[in-house]
Amino acid sequence: MNIVLTGYRCSGKTTVGKLLARDLGRRFVDTDRIIEERIGHSIDGFVSVNGWEKFREIEREIVADIASQDNLIIATGGGVVTEPENMTNLRKNGWVVWLQVDPETIRDRMDKDVHSVGARPSLSGEGSLNEIEEILKERSELYAGSSDHRLTTDDVSPVEAAEAIGAVYGSQLSVI
Repeated sequence: MNIVLTGYRCSGKTTVGKLLARDLGRRFVDTDRIIEERIGHSIDGFVSVNGWEKFREIEREIVADIASQDNLIIATGGGVVTEPENMTNLRKNGWVVWLQVDPETIRDRMDKDVHSVGARPSLSGEGSLNEIEEILKERSELYAGSSDHRLTTDDVSPVEAAEAIGAVYGSQLSVI
């Protein structure tokens, strides 16, 4: 069974995922990094030339491939939940955790993240906080409806988040 991390940009999926993979002795994969390797460009550059529809098509292919594997820790792109096919594939062999974060925390993290500056394409054309609030409003039900567990990461360190996920996952296994 895979552990799948979903959530908005800068919710901690990659950082927490790497720690969780280390703690559980599993391989870590980040769907956005795999996509960038396949397309040979940053996501921002690709989307600006080819559009979101083409990006989502490639994302669906990558997710289907990754989801068919086992014992992975998977960090997904923030919009993976917008495609029902993605979540169907990920849930077949995955325990899905939504890393939930308040809009203000996301904005602060994005402002501090060197990878965010110029690398994350605008999703709505709005300003930073307005865009975050708008997209979260659209996606919150999707994140909630597709997750097996929810962890708020505003006030916890990545290490604490990884430990919390590992503990809940371990308790889920003992019930099965």
